Amino acid sequence: MSAPAALEVRDLVKRFGGLAATDGLSLAVTAGELHALIGPNGAGKTTLIGQLSGELRPDAGSVRFRDRDVTRLPAHRRAAMGLARSFQITSLFPSFSVLDNVAMAVQAHAGHSFRFWRDAGRDRRLGDPARAVLERVGLSARADVYASDLAHGEARQLELAMALAGDPALLLLDEPMAGCGPEESARMVELLRSLKGTVTILLVEHDMDAVFALADRITVLVRGRALATGTPAAIRSDPAVREAYLGGEAA
Repeated sequence: MSAPAALEVRDLVKRFGGLAATDGLSLAVTAGELHALIGPNGAGKTTLIGQLSGELRPDAGSVRFRDRDVTRLPAHRRAAMGLARSFQITSLFPSFSVLDNVAMAVQAHAGHSFRFWRDAGRDRRLGDPARAVLERVGLSARADVYASDLAHGEARQLELAMALAGDPALLLLDEPMAGCGPEESARMVELLRSLKGTVTILLVEHDMDAVFALADRITVLVRGRALATGTPAAIRSDPAVREAYLGGEAA
């Protein structure tokens, strides 16, 4: 018996003027897997993530999350159901400590109204789970550092920690290695590998070495449609994928 789908997209369409960013796109992400989404620039990857998270409303088609139709639900309702996302461009509170950034994310996910802007990390109801998340992403030693003082790779780790603060069932990661150097990318790969099996992940990423090292399955997007879905080995050897996207790198 196959594992249930954590996320199921059917015939999704999103147009911007005459451009179909997603064009009848269907996709299923199995519970517990790390599913990578790849494709050339303009393939519709970030537009799809926006529709999955609830920030963009599709023109047609449906999105089911945890066997519930969420197509018309706003982003905050989906987040409350266990869907979290990160962004291509890091979005942090630079004048707050690393701990306070995560504590405020814990607070936002829990819907509490403690002392939102004042030393959230000092409230044990927020600080304790925040410290646990920082341990999980390898930032415990940086808890008291201002977010503005983090290296780029550490800022990416912090953004991931904030996405994990609500203990999500599904994590949408939009290019978590963007702007990272080789060492930072390697640390992120190891971090994502450590999360495999504990949370379902849909990963959008241009770093093909990372994708093929991490993914259980890969979907290739071209012009808003799913060209192919399969294991890394199957995607590497697919002639249509090699011609449309991977080129000689797949040899």
